[in-house]
Amino acid sequence: MEFMELLGSYSTEIILGLVGVVLVLLVLYIINIVQMSKLKKRYRIFMEGNTAKNLENTLIKRLDQVDALIEANNANEKDIRTLFANMKFAFQKAGLVKYDAFNELGGKLSFSLALLNETNDGYMFNTVHSREGCYIYMKEIIKGNSIIMLTDEEKQALDIAMGNVKKSSEE
Repeated sequence: MEFMELLGSYSTEIILGLVGVVLVLLVLYIINIVQMSKLKKRYRIFMEGNTAKNLENTLIKRLDQVDALIEANNANEKDIRTLFANMKFAFQKAGLVKYDAFNELGGKLSFSLALLNETNDGYMFNTVHSREGCYIYMKEIIKGNSIIMLTDEEKQALDIAMGNVKKSSEE
């Protein structure tokens, strides 16, 4: 009997609580219906005018395009690796020093030019300008050194090319 009396005294609160739960469930149910109708509408638009065969063909076509892109990407990566390997042997560093070879002409028409690759192998060009003509001499540079003795200007150009010294501002 006590339970019934207890239930009777709180019956209004219990009924109000159940009404609240029903309202929350009703709101959730309406939200679910709206979302399902949107999903059905998108599905109908997606499938409109397409048969399963057309959809399958479209997917196969896109997958083939993806495969072609993967192959092209692999070829590009291989080409890039080859370019970087070849670039090690190309001239990447240069040093230029202009000077007046005979202190008579002025204008610093003679110059020493060092051209080096990544491993400091390359050539030293020395161009000497005089009244009689212009003469060009070449020396081979191996790992930053020459078998033939270098002039001061050639040493300076080699140091500039190897990054040991900065170019002078008077050039």
